[in-house]
Amino acid sequence: MAEPKLSIGFAGIGLMGLPMTQRLLQAGYAVQVWNRSPEKLAPLLALGATAANHSHELLHNEVVCLCLADTEAVKQVVYGEQGLLSASQRDKIIIDFSSVKPDFTQQVSQELFTKAGHRWLDIPVSGGVQGAVNGSLVMMAGGDQAALEQVRPLLAHLSSRVSYMGPSGAGQTTKICNQMLVASNALVIAEVVALASKAGVDSMQLASALAGGFADSKPLQILAPQMVSRSFEPIKWHVRTLLKDLDMATELAKSLQTAVPMSGSAAELMRLHASNGYADQDPATLIEQYLKEATCN
Repeated sequence: MAEPKLSIGFAGIGLMGLPMTQRLLQAGYAVQVWNRSPEKLAPLLALGATAANHSHELLHNEVVCLCLADTEAVKQVVYGEQGLLSASQRDKIIIDFSSVKPDFTQQVSQELFTKAGHRWLDIPVSGGVQGAVNGSLVMMAGGDQAALEQVRPLLAHLSSRVSYMGPSGAGQTTKICNQMLVASNALVIAEVVALASKAGVDSMQLASALAGGFADSKPLQILAPQMVSRSFEPIKWHVRTLLKDLDMATELAKSLQTAVPMSGSAAELMRLHASNGYADQDPATLIEQYLKEATCN
């Protein structure tokens, strides 16, 4: 006999949260959803989800999942007037799929456990919207390992791999490392496409020509063709997200008194691109920055 499925509350129905919640519903979970913009709940309600009026109502479920934009958004859901800490329910498992600051994660994990017995798991994800749709996300977990084992069946519907990285905050630190590589890679790919195009190379063949070699990567295979063809829609991820993650990387490095000069430079280049009106656009638009520079020269 199959084990009964945990009831789930899910907050944050954005680019990633929507397909993740859809997969949980399709797997037969009872899911209650909340979003700051309630109109985004419509496709999930059509699949059988129920709506919460306030985020604290999600604690009527056994597990609460958060997939929010940044540290401030998570703070609001936890500490806000109708936030999780305002509820009387105790001893739940809270999974934070968001990418937030490790020190905040450690603080909120300890506070929620001390005040209400909740166990907080930081499990940020990598793999983009397509990974969320396919259920092939890569997950990096920090927090209570026993709690992680309890929710592994749930996570199996969303991911291809879940790696336990250590105590609270370890998942977020691992995600920062991931984003340092991804963001720096995206910037170099834009440089490469611009250089190859200016040199007369058939840049549409770059991704296939480099496939399987040491220069290959998922970002190269995704971004290079988009950059060459200037295909920036639909938006699969945001420039502002990469900038936020790079800023967290430099902040963490400063607190640890270690140097991250490549990521620091990447942060400033990403900030420049965002300030030119691309913050809410796909990182494939980074090619525009380099082509504008080439035009000006």
